[in-house]
Amino acid sequence: MLLSFDGGLLLFYAYLFCMFVLFVFSTHNFVMIYYFLKHRHKNNLEKFDLEKVPTQNWPRVTVQLPIFNEQNVAERLILSTSNLSWPKDRLEIQVLDDSTDDTLKLTSAVVDRLSKEGFCVRMFHRTNRTGYKAGALREALESASGEYVAIFDADFIPDKDFLKNTIPYFANPKIGMVQTRWGHLNEDYSILTQTQSIGLNGHFVIQQLARNRAGFLINFNGTGGVWKKDCIHDAGNWHDDTLTEDLDLSYRAQLKGWNFVFLNDVVSPGELPAEINALKSQQFRWTKGSVETAKKLVPKILKSELSLWVKIQSLFHLTANFSYIFVVASCLLNSSVLFLHNENGRFNIIMDIMMVFVLTIIGLFIFYFYSEKMINPNWKKRMLLFPIFMMGSIGLSLSNAKAVLEGFFNIKSAFIRTPKLGFLHRDLNKQHHTKYVIKIDKLVFLELLMILYVVWSSYVGIHNYMTAKSNFIGMIFFNFWTLIGFSMVTFLSLKHVYQSRN
Repeated sequence: MLLSFDGGLLLFYAYLFCMFVLFVFSTHNFVMIYYFLKHRHKNNLEKFDLEKVPTQNWPRVTVQLPIFNEQNVAERLILSTSNLSWPKDRLEIQVLDDSTDDTLKLTSAVVDRLSKEGFCVRMFHRTNRTGYKAGALREALESASGEYVAIFDADFIPDKDFLKNTIPYFANPKIGMVQTRWGHLNEDYSILTQTQSIGLNGHFVIQQLARNRAGFLINFNGTGGVWKKDCIHDAGNWHDDTLTEDLDLSYRAQLKGWNFVFLNDVVSPGELPAEINALKSQQFRWTKGSVETAKKLVPKILKSELSLWVKIQSLFHLTANFSYIFVVASCLLNSSVLFLHNENGRFNIIMDIMMVFVLTIIGLFIFYFYSEKMINPNWKKRMLLFPIFMMGSIGLSLSNAKAVLEGFFNIKSAFIRTPKLGFLHRDLNKQHHTKYVIKIDKLVFLELLMILYVVWSSYVGIHNYMTAKSNFIGMIFFNFWTLIGFSMVTFLSLKHVYQSRN
């Protein structure tokens, strides 16, 4: 026995605390499910009939396309933007290309071509990348001629009717932003992209829809949305002091009294990261940025005139990623508990108490079940991947926990782009290659140590169970989930680095 009885109790109490925190965050999904079921058929949003307005009177729109080193998708984005069903004389396209590679040659050639075809298209190229994406958007906004500003990242393909489907909702002068649901161009490329789509669908179909229609604060998702230019200026313009400039501006605008609209039935197709290291960098940026935004805006939210319930929902929204700290801690503590002996059932009462945390998994399953069922005809097949999605989330928790700590302790880092492969004209069943060499994340070595520790503790736990020294069978099961999760992420991290270099 490695610990005394009192030491074992302290270990269990720490474990219980971590599980309780995760329980609170996870059971909040039931709140979102309630509002989703209550408001999913609500559709009383005010909008004007665009077809009754002469095209020469349609509002002028600026489309901003922030790009950085995206050879595989940049040309595709610009050309698809030129296909928008909107009068040429009422449309301005701003290509914000800060690239340092051959992407700039591609985008310049497309801009020249479209200019000759009569499009109002302008190239903005900076050499210092001050403020990264936020800086590019802010600087180009100064010369934007549009009353409204649509934004698309390099990996998206705007639907030709995107503006027709979104601009009419600005009939209400208090509407400051309209966000559409993300679609997934390469959803069926691999298990990695399929599980990503499960997570994103849950965010859009359940969270965004429920929050918006229940009157809570929502966020612009960085792409696939339209802003009223006056709203951006009134909220203080784009700030670059966080890695999630979209979340930051969203909350500042709503705190100023602007209202947002989320359209679940309007889809903006985008490309999911098909490579695990790209996914990790994307998740890292989103997680760290949300923590930075929470530190920045939570005091303002608490002092605002929002109702108490709206404030509580905003806190859950902004602080949800802190849960990754407790995911990692619970994995470590779960493994540590397996070293304890449980002769005479000394820890049985605590084990009985911990059964309540099964609700955590149930809540998550129901949450993603409803989101998939609402938009996916093959939702039954997709939900079979739910265990893999959960294990993958555990595998990513170490990287995301690092992001939380860096965001909380103000450790600054660059805005790392998420490179995409470009799937529009390619066969999803073929092997894809990228011109960008993937760098290995040093955190992968810590993930390897985590795997070794979980293997060791699993062996000890099974031995103690077979020799009747403990009956922590549930914890042994959870340990295997942890082992598979970290093993999947670590294996793919090393495999994709090797493939990119060979």
